[in-house]
Amino acid sequence: MQIFEIIGDVKGKNILLLQGPMGDFFNTLDHKFMDHGAKTFRIGLNAGDEFFADVNHFTPFKGRIEEWESFISEFYATHEIDMIFVFGDCRFYQSQAINIAKKMNIRAFVFEEGYIRPDFITLEENGVNDNSSIPRERQFYDALGYNETKMCNKKNVLHIGNTYLKMAKQASAYYFISNLFFFRYPYYQHHRSFSSFHEHLYGWRNFFRKYLYKVLEWNQEQFYKTTVSKKYYFVALQTFEDFQIIKHSDYNSIEEFILEVLESFAHNAPKDTYLVVKHHPMDRGKRNYKHFVMLHAETLNCEKRVKVVYDLHLPTLLQNAIATITINSTVGISSLYHNTPVICMGRSFYDIEGLTSKDMKLDDFWDNYKEIDRELFQKFRCYLIEKTQINGNFYKAL
Repeated sequence: MQIFEIIGDVKGKNILLLQGPMGDFFNTLDHKFMDHGAKTFRIGLNAGDEFFADVNHFTPFKGRIEEWESFISEFYATHEIDMIFVFGDCRFYQSQAINIAKKMNIRAFVFEEGYIRPDFITLEENGVNDNSSIPRERQFYDALGYNETKMCNKKNVLHIGNTYLKMAKQASAYYFISNLFFFRYPYYQHHRSFSSFHEHLYGWRNFFRKYLYKVLEWNQEQFYKTTVSKKYYFVALQTFEDFQIIKHSDYNSIEEFILEVLESFAHNAPKDTYLVVKHHPMDRGKRNYKHFVMLHAETLNCEKRVKVVYDLHLPTLLQNAIATITINSTVGISSLYHNTPVICMGRSFYDIEGLTSKDMKLDDFWDNYKEIDRELFQKFRCYLIEKTQINGNFYKAL
């Protein structure tokens, strides 16, 4: 497994898995670690975590958040933990667990959605995204002698396929069980809404809108491949609950970001260009920014040059754009892959001189964006895949 290339040998190690993604991924990982000679422990924070865990290794935390620091510190010491694995590093419980682990010289590993998508998930030691330890100086990558080898070569990548149905089933079960037995974990605080009713409502709305947009956007890709190809700037929206925005940017909301981009576009972009704003697919059932975007575009007298799209093919949109504006989404890496210039409006590990228009003001970006150093990007991408990416999926066995 690629995971062992990142973390090393686990034989004889005491490993703690804290919560994990919704579903059975951490339970699968639990048994794989045992098969490789490790002693494993699980800590769950709600009934959904408990349902998807091996009861023989499971310890529930049912206390208040004020008690979490002493609980996890004592657990580390009592069980002589060598490694901890979490999903995401900005949620309260996970963030505290990582900080304490570092103080106690315990190795902390963080899973996250893939930096390179599809077909990869991320695993890094100490942190992900802006907390990543990935080098950010171009000189580091310039000095590398990397070629397109191993997973950098598409021929070596296992294509995972669509896992939406399994994800939806496991997420539904997780929310339902957590809500049904909420009284067993009375003080648990989720990082966002934890209502099973609302999540199912969002899920059905997501499903409905997905197929509605297929109809409404039918054959629109041709418009972006021909009529306005290389005549528009692309804006990739992120989810409104994204920790990338909350923790790794100065924005208070997606709306704030949209307003800044619209105002800058209206006043500074060439008048014969368009702005294409794309919704994040995970927000499909929860948010619809089209009215907000078009209302403010009208106020700025640029509504005829602004387009809002939902489910059009992302690579097609990136390939035909002049440039991409993002806060710090991994869509930025995809844009670089398609040789489309990028500006990051938040803090990001890939915001590197030679890759993005680093340190440039948005007002200047429209006419003066920086081209991508292709050799630098190939080295960066190869390093990123080798050091942080696992060819797999949270909802398909690795």
